[in-house]
Amino acid sequence: MVSPNEGRYQQQHDSIPDRLPSLLEMTDPTPKIEPLSRGGNRPYNIFGIDYLPLAQLTSHQEIGIASWYGNKFHGHYTSNGEVYNMFAMTAAHKTLPLPSYVRVTNLDNNLSAIVRVNDRGPFHQDRIIDLSYSAAYKIGMLQRGTARVKVELLKSPAMLAQQTPNSKATVSLNRQCFIQLVASRDKKRTEQLQRDVAKQWSVPTEVRAGNGVYRLLVGPTADMQQANNWLQRFRAASYPEAFFFNNRQCG
Repeated sequence: MVSPNEGRYQQQHDSIPDRLPSLLEMTDPTPKIEPLSRGGNRPYNIFGIDYLPLAQLTSHQEIGIASWYGNKFHGHYTSNGEVYNMFAMTAAHKTLPLPSYVRVTNLDNNLSAIVRVNDRGPFHQDRIIDLSYSAAYKIGMLQRGTARVKVELLKSPAMLAQQTPNSKATVSLNRQCFIQLVASRDKKRTEQLQRDVAKQWSVPTEVRAGNGVYRLLVGPTADMQQANNWLQRFRAASYPEAFFFNNRQCG
């Protein structure tokens, strides 16, 4: 997160505001398809970890730990260049496209909220989403500070293509590109590598088995620019022999 005040926060530690959010401030925004933000959607590195935003994502669901952020960041720039308002129904996510809309459900009490994702974070490996103060209050997680939640993607920029009835868009949506990192007969080793890659790079992965061989794949993505970016980064890191698993769909 970048501050408009010379990049510095006024507080060393985050804090709770001096009032509760109003009912109006906790009103769920209406999910809509917005164009991809100019900022916040390129690959980036924080604390030595590479993150590859999924600009073409149209479907996503995950379960994990949510946290929230408040006073320290209020009034400072978000990753896509907007100004963070802790009383707005917004959130930060490491790789979801900016902006997008998700439903966040607290699995302990079944309370849910719809938020607009316009920022990057949280940069703790055990957390999947950072909620604004209003959103955190609405789903009843302020007292503990964190909660186990389910995150469901509702609207994203890539869904614009689904509304365009032309053949080019249809071909793009049907294209599912994968990158193969490893092929091994050792199932446990491949699954451990999958966990390591997903944690370090924050990208979708899967292990595909066939004829006694276990293939570690990254993807899918329909964005060929993103796919080539991924391939180059993995080759430059620990997987110099990485290649497009399904060449016809990645061309």
